[in-house]
Amino acid sequence: MRRRLGRRERNALIRIITAFVLFVALFATDKAINLGGVFSGRYCWLLPFCLYFAIYVFIGYDIFRKAAINIAHGQIFDENFLMCVATFGAFGLAIYRGVSGMELEGFDEACAVLLFYQTGEWFQRYATGSSRRSISALMELRPDCAVVKRESGIETVDPSEVSVGETILVNPGEKVPLDGVIIKGNSSLDTKALTGESLPREVFTGDEVISGCVNLTSQLEIRVEKAFYDSTVSKILELVENASDKKAKSENFITVFAKYYTPSVMGIALLLALIPGLVTGDWMTWVYRALSFLVVSCPCALVISIPLSFFCGIGAASRQGILVKGSNYLEKLNKANIFVFDKTGTLTKGNFALSQLSPADKKEEILRLAAIAERDSSHPIARSIVASYNGKVEDGYVLSDISGKGIAAKKGDELILCGNEKLMRAYNVDFVETQGAGTVVYVAHNGIFVGSMLFSDEIKPESQQAIRELRNMNCKTFMLTGDNEKIASSVARTLGLSGYKASLMPADKVAEVEKLLAEKQNSQALCFVGDGINDAPVLMRSDIGIAMGGVGSDAAIEASDVVLMRDDLNGLPIAKRIAKKTMRVVYENIIFSLVVKAAILILSAFGITNMWMAVFGDVGVAVIAILNSMNVNNK
Repeated sequence: MRRRLGRRERNALIRIITAFVLFVALFATDKAINLGGVFSGRYCWLLPFCLYFAIYVFIGYDIFRKAAINIAHGQIFDENFLMCVATFGAFGLAIYRGVSGMELEGFDEACAVLLFYQTGEWFQRYATGSSRRSISALMELRPDCAVVKRESGIETVDPSEVSVGETILVNPGEKVPLDGVIIKGNSSLDTKALTGESLPREVFTGDEVISGCVNLTSQLEIRVEKAFYDSTVSKILELVENASDKKAKSENFITVFAKYYTPSVMGIALLLALIPGLVTGDWMTWVYRALSFLVVSCPCALVISIPLSFFCGIGAASRQGILVKGSNYLEKLNKANIFVFDKTGTLTKGNFALSQLSPADKKEEILRLAAIAERDSSHPIARSIVASYNGKVEDGYVLSDISGKGIAAKKGDELILCGNEKLMRAYNVDFVETQGAGTVVYVAHNGIFVGSMLFSDEIKPESQQAIRELRNMNCKTFMLTGDNEKIASSVARTLGLSGYKASLMPADKVAEVEKLLAEKQNSQALCFVGDGINDAPVLMRSDIGIAMGGVGSDAAIEASDVVLMRDDLNGLPIAKRIAKKTMRVVYENIIFSLVVKAAILILSAFGITNMWMAVFGDVGVAVIAILNSMNVNNK
């Protein structure tokens, strides 16, 4: 994945390249003319020492500083300390060999260790930056200011100083600083940073807008509905900032592993230098082997690449509009094989569309009469009826709401009835009962049955594909809904769900999830996907709570562990694939690092390999593991 280098990355790369060119030139010159032989006597080592040491300090001064700072804070046994001990020891051995009149050896290896170590560090920073770019796109949502209309005039203030009910102005090119409703203006909003959607969203007067979007075309006047700390952008930023606190078991293992591993290898290296040295008297050989042992024992590959793999996974998910609140949830998603869904607003759109009208030849008459009766109602079905009628709705009717039955509209001797079967029976209307999955509305005119309409909650177009992909991943899918049996059965059958439960209260949903949790194996994980405030308890009870971020309630989003910012269920199989790839890379890095390091550690202890091979065992393995971690970014 290509991206533009930051200033620090660019400067670090220039320093590495410069040091590498100088090192290669010096190393080639040394091998060609033997710099240690230019001068004779006990101080013949000074010339190569000074030249190599200059490169050594140039490439490693920040490592020395970090080691000193960590030691001052009581954090002694880290990779910086190991690098300093090993390379200082290599220089010390080389000086001793020079003073003793032996062939110089060790200056070049000490430089190479730090040079390749810094190369590995640069790859790690680059990989982290590539993943951070996806997450920082969310961090850039933070609005700088808000322009408020007040009695004193137009004021530019901090978003936290704006109260609910005040009106803000958002000009083209500016971020929407707070959640609200458009009271004046039409425009296009760029929601890419918030949801990952590439196409702008058209908004009009009366539409709700959320903070973090960028206004593209026209000025908008927005009535603020939520204070800044309750706004969408604030909640997202809080989730992103807290994500790193929730570590996966693999990360916790590496943290504990490094805590005990580093002091252990320091002790083994010391014993490797002392015991054979005392027995054989060949101190130089065994100290050199101990130093090589220290270099290769540095746990960089594990300490860097494992957290980086999770970080890359979270970054890859962010680019797909999937906000994962911590690497532990990414680890759980890999094991998730039971997905439980709420129906309304999750699998379905939560609206009521006219799916059947009978008799069909009376369509216009049925819709005309129903629209007259329902014109002033705010019920979703009433709004759908009025929206379905293309003509002008007549007025002048006296509307009476008959509780639990429907509406009677009267004008002179004319009477229109619009409601359920109870309304028809109450007025002794001889009607034809309609069967179907949904809500039936009957219409009568002056005591004569005219026809009926069947309204169904529309299934989201992406639901079927998402469920099919999850089934292909050997996942079970269940639906828990408060809707009636007939509607639930129809939706479950259409989508091909593994099972469903209907007519449930919020507490019943928790009880059903408890049953599924008790039946599953420990190696499995259960996800609940919902969007409503009544889903918050079951979202918290499940192994992984997944909320629909676009229209989901604040309570659902806060209670969840994963948020689908695009409000698209296709994010579920995508998140599952990202989690699977992340965990595969994590295990590959752990096994590869431990096997290679163990082999080179043994070879170093027996003197079969030198410090150059130790450099590969440390830096080479780390670079390979880091590059492997970066593959997670390529979904």
